[in-house]
Amino acid sequence: MTVQSEILSDLFLSSSTETATINAPLEAVDIGNWLLNLPDEEYRRCAPPDHKAAGYTTTDDGRPMSINVEMIGSGLVIQHYVGEILDRDHCHMVSTSDVLTPHGWTTVQVIWDLSVTDNGDGTLTYTNQVVSHPTVEFLAFNEEHGISFERAAADRQAASGDHNRRETPRFAASIERRALALARSAGGTGDSGMDDGGMDGGRPTEG
Repeated sequence: MTVQSEILSDLFLSSSTETATINAPLEAVDIGNWLLNLPDEEYRRCAPPDHKAAGYTTTDDGRPMSINVEMIGSGLVIQHYVGEILDRDHCHMVSTSDVLTPHGWTTVQVIWDLSVTDNGDGTLTYTNQVVSHPTVEFLAFNEEHGISFERAAADRQAASGDHNRRETPRFAASIERRALALARSAGGTGDSGMDDGGMDGGRPTEG
């Protein structure tokens, strides 16, 4: 890691946590499997028009990586999410992300944490948490363009919070559909659950 890409983990650009209900039993859900098999179109349906593309690759040492391209406020963000935890009920993804701002390119760290907890009544609570930290490069970039850290953090918090509120119920609906479809497939129906055009015809009810 170069000095410029060093993560300043004691500084927070944003922190947002949202929840939504999944109507499926815990044993049917596999967030890690869902995340690494999420089709591009399904990803785009989860936060229109912000989500632009999703793909999957690995790091040089073979760790799974999810590539997400999305708009966060006025920035086009390329997320290089490395799977540090990829369990059925919990995924922890960490990215040093490239951000195209109106002033040019810079970098931030983004931590995406996805988890479910059993409510004991046949439903689950899905939690979608996104935290971002600046890099040394990000601070120098903003100083060069006369943008204070406080202003940058306020803008990022507002944009990330809005984005998270919109994507969380859609992610939960997608995880639910895949879980129920795989359960039906195991019972012999063969429904994949990823080709139905999105939540409720592509326009889910937000919670």
